[in-house]
Amino acid sequence: MARLKVTQTKSAIGGKQNQRDTLRTLGLKRIGDTAVKEDRPEIRGMVNTVAHLVTVEEVE
Repeated sequence: MARLKVTQTKSAIGGKQNQRDTLRTLGLKRIGDTAVKEDRPEIRGMVNTVAHLVTVEEVE
């Protein structure tokens, strides 16, 4: 199964509470943090919520 490498590129300061919570759920606490997650619909939904704050790459 494919995996997603999610990296936070922008700050969550001034963002909505649900976006800050989503970053925390993904395991991202500060700019430059990276988390590798399974490519599942739940994770894709979380990434879409904070798409303007993160970059996503597919890794094998």
